[in-house]
Amino acid sequence: MKMKIVFIASLILVFSNFIEASDGMDVMHIAGKVLCQDCTQGWNEWVDGAKAIKGSIVSLTCLDERRRVMYYGSDLTDEVGIFDLIVNQTCHGKTIKPQNCFVRLVSSPDPVCNIATDFAGGKSGVKLHRPTVVYRDLLKYVLSPFYYTTPMCDEPNINDDDNLETNDDKNQNNY
Repeated sequence: MKMKIVFIASLILVFSNFIEASDGMDVMHIAGKVLCQDCTQGWNEWVDGAKAIKGSIVSLTCLDERRRVMYYGSDLTDEVGIFDLIVNQTCHGKTIKPQNCFVRLVSSPDPVCNIATDFAGGKSGVKLHRPTVVYRDLLKYVLSPFYYTTPMCDEPNINDDDNLETNDDKNQNNY
């Protein structure tokens, strides 16, 4: 029983230190990768053969307590498809709360692989939950890779045309 109490107390201490550490940092990093996944390839190439997309745009949108946009930023991916957004934690005198921020795909420069997918949440947006790295002055969120695909691999919208609200509208609760 004593071990359980010590364990629970240590968890509380760790999480309280984590919250204090993230509040004292000036900037946060949001990093990830953008890849092209071609469904016309064989299974192994489809799973393991995703190619990096250079010049893809990824955005970060942060909302305030009233769900209004307080920060918007974007970044281009490099040669290996990696993006790294560096954001000040204060914007116009207000503190940005990472849990009110989300990252999503904006555009792909690839003429063939330019359909955003929701695999790993790239199309609808991924909320920032827990940082991957909290070390000294570094607060970093590393996200799972986002994917684009070719038009041939895109799933068609089979909703009723009379219905004004699409599945995309229902799934996007970020705004």
